Amino acid sequence: MSRNRLYRAGRLAEEDFPVTDIPRLLRDEGAVVWLDLCGPSESDMAAISDLLGLHATSVEDALGSHERPKLHQYDTHLLVNAYAVALDEASGRLTTAEVSAFVTPRALVTVRNDEKFDIDALVRRWDESSDLAASGVGFLLHGLLDLVVDSHFDAVQALDDHIEGLEDLVFTESPNDPDMQRRALAMRKSLVTLRRVVLPMREVVNGLMRRDHSVVDSRMAPYYQDVYDHVLRASEWTESLRDMVATIRDIQLNLQGNRLNLIMKKVTGWAAIIAVPTAVTGFYGQNVPYPGFNEVWGFWTSTVAMLLLSAGLYSLFKHRDWI
Repeated sequence: MSRNRLYRAGRLAEEDFPVTDIPRLLRDEGAVVWLDLCGPSESDMAAISDLLGLHATSVEDALGSHERPKLHQYDTHLLVNAYAVALDEASGRLTTAEVSAFVTPRALVTVRNDEKFDIDALVRRWDESSDLAASGVGFLLHGLLDLVVDSHFDAVQALDDHIEGLEDLVFTESPNDPDMQRRALAMRKSLVTLRRVVLPMREVVNGLMRRDHSVVDSRMAPYYQDVYDHVLRASEWTESLRDMVATIRDIQLNLQGNRLNLIMKKVTGWAAIIAVPTAVTGFYGQNVPYPGFNEVWGFWTSTVAMLLLSAGLYSLFKHRDWI
């Protein structure tokens, strides 16, 4: 499946034309072409490579999956690899959508392995800022990067809300609830995934803003700078959330240890109280004569001694908050 657009003199001139027309259309010096390929085969990519002169290793990277976000420069083009992300509010799991982009002086080719990446949202973003279309490929690439970085920012904000909910659950009566532990684990996994796709974007956007690439003109420079600022904010926010999740886990373990110590203290206190009558009855259970042996008053004396000693220990432990 493929979609395409032709911009001429900063205006949308044509859509969904035959791919074989691209060489003819690019003969016009004022023409800029966008081509999107979803799930292309090797033969499809070979045809596009022949049309635009793409390097073999860049085509191999675009067809592969799980590539890291990156910017590679070749003689005739650039290769940009990035990931849009989305957070499942119910489970807290993060899903990624990989997209690769070949950037030539007058053509942008986006390659997706599946339908996860919302290409319609990208087209809408271009239409909303059509007044910048005169900047050509720089305009098209900005829309792509802006969409990707905005998805990072939305995911970070949603994760922040989830983590605040976890903070409240830490101090409940059951901080070791299995559901909470599953949510905390999902948050950690999502943050690890988000960190992998967010942090390298700093190098990607910063590299595109270099003048030797000639992708960003003076008109688009402020917009790329805005995207770069968003990348930095998302990166810093991701790092802070990572530390926050680790802190929540540490607090949870500390509270668990404190509760265990409190329980052990109470159990030890009651064990000491129970040891008193055990010691008294054990003493009077010896098979030798003792004061009060075979006498009623001896039984009552031992009973009173057990009650008084137990009550004294209970009062002492209660006063020291041991039970």
